[in-house]
Amino acid sequence: MASPVNDRYIWIDGCFDFFHHGHAGAIMQARQFGDELFVGIHTDEDIFANKGPVVMHLDERVEAVDACKWSTQSVPGAPYVTDPRVMDSYGCKYVVHGDDITTDADGNDCYQVVKDAGRFLVVKRTPNISTTDLVGRMLSGSTSHHFGPDAPFAKDPENVKRFSLYARGVNGIDPGSVVYNWNDGKLDLIVEGSEEIVGGLKQKLIYVDGGFDLFFVAHIEFLKQVREIANQQGAKVLVGVHSDSLINSKKDHNYPIMNQLERALCVLQCRYIDGVILNAPWAIEQSYFDQIEETIGKFSGVYHGPTEVVGESELDPYKLVKQQGIFHTIGRHKYAEMSAKTIVDRVLQSQELYEERQRKKGWKSEKEKVMEAQEKARLADGTS
Repeated sequence: MASPVNDRYIWIDGCFDFFHHGHAGAIMQARQFGDELFVGIHTDEDIFANKGPVVMHLDERVEAVDACKWSTQSVPGAPYVTDPRVMDSYGCKYVVHGDDITTDADGNDCYQVVKDAGRFLVVKRTPNISTTDLVGRMLSGSTSHHFGPDAPFAKDPENVKRFSLYARGVNGIDPGSVVYNWNDGKLDLIVEGSEEIVGGLKQKLIYVDGGFDLFFVAHIEFLKQVREIANQQGAKVLVGVHSDSLINSKKDHNYPIMNQLERALCVLQCRYIDGVILNAPWAIEQSYFDQIEETIGKFSGVYHGPTEVVGESELDPYKLVKQQGIFHTIGRHKYAEMSAKTIVDRVLQSQELYEERQRKKGWKSEKEKVMEAQEKARLADGTS
């Protein structure tokens, strides 16, 4: 039996392939409209028929949506063309989508029915990021998206604005996570967190670090397990995110595929963390350890995933915390063998299919832009 339709129950749907900060930004804006946010996720088969092959499979995409702090329930198998009857079954009055047009395999607007019914809400689309962009970086091997080591990355006003937005709490409005930047041997505060999180970190924190490139299910499962440990200890979770140049020096080629802004925003939107340190160093040395304890809070432990540390042949980055007896390793899990390279290999192994997807996306984008201009003109004229 369908739930009564509620103005404060909101629906959003999509592919959510390579769940990135653009997806999270739309979900956050959707959550700001209501108290419950239902996130419909299309099947691999529907996406293939309407758009092209997926990179991340349905179970992996569901995990990513469930980890987003602004999502209250994922709905796997949601139809590619939004169906008001499905929305009704979850009690959702409105569907939210970005300020662009999405078409199905036949070239029709996926949201036309709900638009005609007056149940469509528009949010601002996040610029300069899409699954298509990420696949393009993999296929091209370019590093043009990286921030250089001397770039004023953390204090750029636009970046600070983004960090502040993605640090917000579960309702998408209130203060939430804290953000710091490691710079010249000290921690600079970028975003103030909520009193509850700041106070909790001061009492007891668990620290983890990494690149978090492509922010996929292995990262999410790791952070989920760390969150469970933190909850048992009454601790908060602090995440160090490495710079583009540091990761590239360890992994070469054009890694990271996502730059530090994109990776940090992915970490910030995750419900399992409480704070982020930008430009975190590779090794936890005494000066860094002391700065965290003086500025943020008391270490309870440092955790690492089940995989080996990349590039530790010359230096164990966790030597100090191992000597202190606070270093721990999370056990193996379902996605433990997955890495950013695993995902890049998926794309490269089916390169022709993904190149065709890129071409198809380009053709669809041109048509969608024309449809978008026509719709804006109709709205300006007051016609439907």
